[in-house]
Amino acid sequence: GVLMRTGEQPHSSDVVNYAPFTLLPSAVPRALFEQAYAVQQDFNLLVDAISQNKEFLEQTLASTIKVDDFTARLFRIYMQVLEEGLAQTVFLGINRSDYMFDCGLDGTTALKQIEINTIAASFGGLTSRMADVHRLVLKVLGKTKEASCLLPNNPAKGLALGIAKAWELYGSQSAVVMFLVEEVQRNIFDQRCVENELWKRNIRVIRRRFRDVFEKGSLDDSRRLYMDGQEVAVVYYREGYVPQTYDQQNWEARLLLERSRAVKCPDIATQLAGTKKVQQELSRPGTLEKLLPGHPEAVARMRATFAGLYSLDKGEEGDKIAAKAIADPERFVLKPQREGGGNNLYGEELRQVLENIKDSPERTSYILMDKIKPQPAQNYLLRAHSPLQVSECISELGIFGVYVRQGQELVLNEAAGHLLRTKAIEHADGGVAAGVAVLDTPYLV
Repeated sequence: GVLMRTGEQPHSSDVVNYAPFTLLPSAVPRALFEQAYAVQQDFNLLVDAISQNKEFLEQTLASTIKVDDFTARLFRIYMQVLEEGLAQTVFLGINRSDYMFDCGLDGTTALKQIEINTIAASFGGLTSRMADVHRLVLKVLGKTKEASCLLPNNPAKGLALGIAKAWELYGSQSAVVMFLVEEVQRNIFDQRCVENELWKRNIRVIRRRFRDVFEKGSLDDSRRLYMDGQEVAVVYYREGYVPQTYDQQNWEARLLLERSRAVKCPDIATQLAGTKKVQQELSRPGTLEKLLPGHPEAVARMRATFAGLYSLDKGEEGDKIAAKAIADPERFVLKPQREGGGNNLYGEELRQVLENIKDSPERTSYILMDKIKPQPAQNYLLRAHSPLQVSECISELGIFGVYVRQGQELVLNEAAGHLLRTKAIEHADGGVAAGVAVLDTPYLV
């Protein structure tokens, strides 16, 4: 069941290949795994708080929207919807907080957050099947005891639970859940796992693209959303996080969806809450306290996972950090305001880009982050049509979070499972969908 469509025939479900995965589960420190789970509800709370804080989003993204057209257009829709008044009363967040295990000079490991994905966080479906794959491999190798140590993991069920709760609170039995999907849907089986969990609960699911919304979507007088005559209770975005998605029609479709009463996952404020610039602002002293007053323990748990993040805004602070990174590029990662993996810059490339933009306003569209240095381990990465060889690998752990808010009341807030992705150390950046990382299962040590 761990399948993807092929690059050659991306629209065909009868020509498929297995999604890439590791032959063996990878060792993960138990204490760090438990820490990542323990802090997930805090991050859910934080993302939800940011999405409701207009002043914070305005101030934080002010410099970014001057130089980054994509963020600027999302922000314009956000302001337009607020001015009109929100029709939406139920809010659903599905996010995934990603971490690496930083290895200090003394050999101790620490959990460090890479980013939090607030839109289209994928692989909750396929990873629900991975523990079974690795259990089988270990049994074939005669390691029955080790096989029994692998944790059960079913994010597909957890994500569906959140969508189902939002659908229920929307309050219309005949309304459908709409998966908003890409034109090219290679990762369809991952989405089907979540979809099937909804059908099991007798919730109707339809799959549509932005193009379909533009052509056939409409709002009635009370801003209920209709697609092909069917009322839509929940819009679950698996698309819409990269600029290439949008032409003029798709921007209009996005505005129509945002103006509607339907529960958007995410609504546009929550998508903005997931930007790199917001992440960098959160690491400043005092910011978390302002956003979550009265939650000092949550603040401490989150701050413990932060890696060093630095602003490249114009001014003395930005100039200093830019000069530092140019002098010692191996210490840092340069990140643009983009989702979907494969966009970050390292080493010599980082140095060249910073040299070129260090005096231009364009540099404010990036953030700089300390480079995390995990301890590599050996594994086999199984990829279709690739030679079988042992690789030096590093892993990234993602924890899925789901929350539902009705008005001001948080009615659901939980961690919904995990995703371990592993890649060979020569690949600095990129996820499974980007073709670099492969699916894995944590073996707790």
